[in-house]
Amino acid sequence: MEMILKEPRNKQEQNNNQLNDTEASPTFGLDKPLHAWLSHFSGWLSPSTFLSSYYDWLTHLTLSPDKRLELMNNNSNNNLQLLFYLLNICRNQEGEPCVTLRESDHRFQNDLWNQFPFALYSQLFLMTEQAWDKATTNIRGVSKHHQNLMNFITRQILDIFAPSNFPVTNPEVIEATTNESGMNFVNGFNNWIEDVSRIINKQPPVGSEEFKVGKNVAITPGKVVYRNHLIELIQYKPTTTKVYAEPILIVPACIMKYYILDLSPNNSMVKYLVDHGHTVFTISWRNPDSKDRNLSMEDYINLGVLDAIETINHIVPKQKIHSVGYCLGGTMLMLAATLLAKRKLDQLKTITLFAAQIDFKDAGELMLFIDESQIAYLEDIMSEKGYLDGSQMAGTFSMLQSVDLIWSKNVLDYQLGKRRPVNDLMAWDYDTTRLPYTMHSEYLRKLFLNNDLVEGHYSIDGMALSLEDIDCPVFAVSALRDHVAPWKSVYKIHLFTDTDITFVLTNGGHNSGVVNEPGHPGRSYQLMTHKKGEKYISPELWQETASHNDGSWGSKR
Repeated sequence: MEMILKEPRNKQEQNNNQLNDTEASPTFGLDKPLHAWLSHFSGWLSPSTFLSSYYDWLTHLTLSPDKRLELMNNNSNNNLQLLFYLLNICRNQEGEPCVTLRESDHRFQNDLWNQFPFALYSQLFLMTEQAWDKATTNIRGVSKHHQNLMNFITRQILDIFAPSNFPVTNPEVIEATTNESGMNFVNGFNNWIEDVSRIINKQPPVGSEEFKVGKNVAITPGKVVYRNHLIELIQYKPTTTKVYAEPILIVPACIMKYYILDLSPNNSMVKYLVDHGHTVFTISWRNPDSKDRNLSMEDYINLGVLDAIETINHIVPKQKIHSVGYCLGGTMLMLAATLLAKRKLDQLKTITLFAAQIDFKDAGELMLFIDESQIAYLEDIMSEKGYLDGSQMAGTFSMLQSVDLIWSKNVLDYQLGKRRPVNDLMAWDYDTTRLPYTMHSEYLRKLFLNNDLVEGHYSIDGMALSLEDIDCPVFAVSALRDHVAPWKSVYKIHLFTDTDITFVLTNGGHNSGVVNEPGHPGRSYQLMTHKKGEKYISPELWQETASHNDGSWGSKR
């Protein structure tokens, strides 16, 4: 089949649909360069946001004697508890830990941490962490956003000083040093040199070079059948004799490379689908540069999702489409589906959403970085280049899981002198992309900050959108440990749509819970269908009543 190359719409022909710049021109033009310079030290956390949070927390704590007395009482009890614990372990008796280790915290799970003095180090740290958690939460009068941010920043600071981070207080490092006669530090230094060299030369992390697109990932045979300024549409033909009539369209997030669902052959949803008789189309988004700074969310819907649907209708005529959206791609798919419903165009057979949100009120830990000051600061940072760089986004996600992605990794790589094996999903994660200035600003403001979609204020092409207009069935997959799109936030789709919804809760994370091939060991999920017209049930009740199943959710789709 020959590739269809369609010219962009007229509104994109003029400088990629540049928006009129409604921002007031600064008198001296000093703000944006200053903020861009400050970002080298603050990441993309606005100093104003931090200072406002600190002031809010400190003033209310100062004016809350009851809270301070409560904290003093807790600290006194903890000190006594720690003293008795210390006496017990000094007598080689088994003491009851003062603080129970969280299941998700892997830093102190080795049995060596139960021995003196390392047990004391870990318990003292965990008690300090617990004390500061209480000191930064449940203070009357502090805004929820400021409370969460203060708690987050405090945790980040404390994590720097965890005893697991230092060779002299980490028994695992001491044991490795003794057993290897110090070679672990030699290997660790070599690892550090290699990592620094790769950062300087802008190379991907060690191990990711083993996975190359077209060689051992993204190798399902496909062909570009359509291209415009923003997307390439790839078609994958079924490998079976029996072929399903209705095609499938996959809309990945534009912050992802297209092959998230086509990794290695044994971990490829695309391959699984074509091997079961489906015709699959996938959008590959343009990696924008400074010339694309004015690409908007409306462009991503029109030039992206809607152009892809129009092209598929041309290639596979008279057939409705099974549409799939991942993360932000799922949000864009819902916007497009709502617009199609508004126009009374019955082109979608079903909608499948992977870790995709439509209500952003409780949109996970990313909300820590969302307020007016923070977005204005980020806009100033992006204005320098016209886009947000992938490394900046990666840094933000690393901060959200700093214990595992920063500190524990540093201990493994540089103190134990080992490397964590890289798999195809990790290699894909290192293959970062950029987001254009205008689109990213609108995404943060309209969806995260103002929650316009569920508030009824979101419009495309001058048409106000209502999710209730969607009438095709929805299959929504969420993940229990997803910190980017928390499952209870994803579950809110039940509140804003009036259609059949099959909701799935897997036991993985944002990516591992979705990229979950049939037969994957250790996987489980819950599933239940809510029929149109049935009464709403809370996520807690859903979790209690939904069926539990072993294996991958993919076997049910």
